[in-house]
Formats: sequence, C-alpha cells, structure tokens
Amino acid sequence: MKKIILLLLILIPIKVMAISASSAIAMDLDTGRVLYGYNLDEKRLIASTTKIMTALIAIENGNLDEVVVVTDIIYQAFGSAIYIEVGEEITLRDLLYGLMLRSGNDAALMIAEHIAGSKEEFVYLMNDYASNLGMTNTVFYNPHGLEENNGDANLSTAKDMAKLTKYAMENTTFREIFKTKSHTVKTNKKTYVWHNKNKLLSEDYITGGKTGFTEKARRTLVSTGSKDNINLVVVTLNDPNDWLDHKSLYQNIFKNYKSYPIIKKNNFKVEKEEYYKDNLLYVKNDYNMTLTKNELKKVTLNINLYKLEEYADDDIVGYAEVKLEDEIYHKEPIYVKKVVEMKKLSWWQKFKRWLFSW
Repeated sequence: MKKIILLLLILIPIKVMAISASSAIAMDLDTGRVLYGYNLDEKRLIASTTKIMTALIAIENGNLDEVVVVTDIIYQAFGSAIYIEVGEEITLRDLLYGLMLRSGNDAALMIAEHIAGSKEEFVYLMNDYASNLGMTNTVFYNPHGLEENNGDANLSTAKDMAKLTKYAMENTTFREIFKTKSHTVKTNKKTYVWHNKNKLLSEDYITGGKTGFTEKARRTLVSTGSKDNINLVVVTLNDPNDWLDHKSLYQNIFKNYKSYPIIKKNNFKVEKEEYYKDNLLYVKNDYNMTLTKNELKKVTLNINLYKLEEYADDDIVGYAEVKLEDEIYHKEPIYVKKVVEMKKLSWWQKFKRWLFSW
C-alpha cells in the first residue's frame, strides 16, 4: 500500500489548480517572469480587456484635463455604455474612468476620435503600440473589443495581455484609474456615479483589473495584485469561473513564493576584486526577486566589471547580473567612488573635509 501511495504522489502533476480558462497566465510584474500558465500564446478574442490599451494610449498621448465635446461618433457604439450625449462636455480623464470602470463603448469611441482624429487612426496607434511592446500575437480592429460587422475582432494572447498590463502599470495615472472602485463625474448636462464592475477589488490584495465579455469571446479578465512585495498580473481568457480562478492563482502564488533580497545596496561588496581595490564599488538600488525556496538556490549573482583606464567618481564600471538558471532577469549598474586620496589624509584633515562639506 505504501508503494502505491508513493507512486500516486509522484504522478500528480505540478499544475494542481483546476483553472477553467482556455488560456491563463500569472506573471511577475517586476521581472516579467511567468510563474504559472498554459496556452500562453494561443490567440483568442479579448473583448473589453482591449480597453487597457485604449486607456494607456490616451494617458500617454492626451491632456487628461482637456474638455472633450461629445460628437455623434457615439451613435456607432452598442453594448455597455456610460450614456454620454452629443454636445456634452466631459474631461478626457473622466472619459477614462467611464471606459475602465463601466466599460463604456461610447467612451472608447469618443476617446479614439479625440486622441487620433478617427477610430481608424487610433487603431493604427494601438497596433503600433502592440508591436513596440513585443505583443507579437496581437491585432486590434477597434478601441472597445466588440466584434466588427464584418466579423473582424481584436485578438491577443494571455501572455501578450500580461505584457501590456505590465507596461501600463508603470504609469501612475493608469494605476490610479485601474484600482478605482467608484468615481463621480459632473458635466454640463449630468452627474454620473460609476462603480467598478471588477468584483475582485473587494479583495485587499487586488490593485486593479478590467473585465470583458462578448458572446464569442466569453468571459475575459485581467487583474493585478500585490502582497508582501510580490506584484502580479493575472490574465484569463474564455473563463466561466474567472473570479474564483483569479483568487485561486493569487492565493497559490502568495503561499508558495516569497520576495527574496538578491542585491542589497547597503551591504554590496565585490569579493577578491583587485582592479578597483583602492576604490569603493557600490550600487544605488536594492533588488528583490519573487521565487520559491528551490528557485532561490538556483539564483546566481554575476559581477562583470570593465577595466577602465580613466574614470571619475560615480562612473559606471560594470554590472551585477541576476540570473535564474540560464536567463538574465536584472542588470544593476555598479558605480565607483575614488577613496585613495581619503586614505592618505590624517584624521584631522578628514574631519575638516567632512565639516566643510555641510
């Protein structure tokens, strides 16, 4: 009996979570490392998670406090809406809240026209952004995520959408909108109170998200979460149980991973270094990495120094390279500070130099 039990334990796969999605990914926001996933590069309809790209482009290319006068482009919208009216005056910032919290398709079209002059020009921008971000399996046809009348629809992958969200989360304005639970807007015509459709925001570790649904795409969801210095983005496509699946993925990773300090700026030393031995070598930043205990054993810190004949204080003289197995995840610049002259000074000279430096 003991042998049978042992065999069963060996045969149990690593993927023990029952995730319902056709494609899923959990990515480390800090390094871009995939911590969990399957069918990562399978192209699927992404529905309103498209609006992450729409919001990002508007934030990076528009004046958020500029007042937008609503045009009849909104008549082309159907499905979810914030019900703005032609002639209504609303800031671009408020349109973005309507876009992300209520998934307004009318807001998406109005933003596209305001930023690029037309829906078509905005879509060109969307695909240009996707190319620059390395979203190699993504194509956009509109700024809202619904299927076009001719059948064209926005396609992407779990991995590409995680890449997009990782980049977007580096923008403070995007992060603020992404996590907002409710927002009140006053225009020249109405007052709106918008509540976020993202139920996950009730969890204290969730830092943002965007929902999506069409009959063809089914349920799509992108969310971000942070706990104990672990920062994640989770994407599921065609997932009937997306709320539960996202919670399960976060809880599993928070349980099995930890943020380990790999580089400590206040305790950085280069052992047995001869070329710069009379100088101080230092780094400016700490660096942590999200790892399991077993992965921590496989992390290496490689020091690569240039042998510069001439250099000044605070010049870069090399890099500290963080590797996990064969992949480089971070390169931290190493700086030099000349200290030879200080060693030759008497304690009184050192004291006077310190005193007059204030």
